[in-house]
Amino acid sequence: MTDPAADATRCEPLAPAEIKTAFLSACRAELAALKPGNVHVHAAGHGMDVAHFEAAAQAAAPVIARPGLSFGQRVEMAVGESLAAAGCNTNLGIILLCAPLATAALLPAPAPLHKRVGAVLSHLSQEDGDRVYAAIRAANPGGLGTTDAADVARSPDIALLDAMALAAPRDRIAANYVSGLRDIFEDHLPLLTRIRSSGGDTSPPAPADATATLYMSLLSRFPDSHIRRKFGMETAAHVQRLAGAARPSWHPVVSPASYPALLALDALLKSNGWNPGTTADFVVATLFAESLSRQTPY
Repeated sequence: MTDPAADATRCEPLAPAEIKTAFLSACRAELAALKPGNVHVHAAGHGMDVAHFEAAAQAAAPVIARPGLSFGQRVEMAVGESLAAAGCNTNLGIILLCAPLATAALLPAPAPLHKRVGAVLSHLSQEDGDRVYAAIRAANPGGLGTTDAADVARSPDIALLDAMALAAPRDRIAANYVSGLRDIFEDHLPLLTRIRSSGGDTSPPAPADATATLYMSLLSRFPDSHIRRKFGMETAAHVQRLAGAARPSWHPVVSPASYPALLALDALLKSNGWNPGTTADFVVATLFAESLSRQTPY
């Protein structure tokens, strides 16, 4: 990770156009990768195809990058535009993870990106919570269920970060709000760097294959929150084990020779309705953070 002290004076806010481009690039790169159980250019699934995700990304990008919005406004408006464009929920989790990164990248604070993200998340208000909860209700992701405290069916009576802390034990996006997106900055970004350099200077992996490798590594190490909400922890752990068992096909890096095995796993997951959507959300957010960090230290 870049040394924050050494780079503090070089940390400038990014232009909205740069943030918009980085967001669209991350969304498109994720769609180009063969990610078993998800929608990608090799196969549709779960009643959706690449066009749904492309439309949603195009609609959300200007809002994600727009200056002058509160955090809650950014999330609520981006989700609303996505739903109107795609006609279904394709990117709620992507927006929830990318909004802190975009908001931080717009800040003029002399601090590296990961510290700006921490500042953004630590200052979330109850009004932000009202708007984020409204966005979640509008998207209506599967398997939300109910809780006794800070239930998403009604506006929270506490600050958004406190509500996320209550959900953190069962939801990895919520847990990363509490930690300042620690998984992305301390695990996923360094992992992606190692994957990209796995072939050395002469034969680095194709970008889509590097992305697929990142996805499979995350799926094999973290129970997917979307599957857990819809099917329970036992099924999420089962899918995690399936990804681990497929390790010979994606480690050290995915290649075209891996595709038949990964497509077979893709078909198995989709035949059961198992969509590791949260894992894909973290892939997009990691690619987005990588792009932002090329322009401002993380």
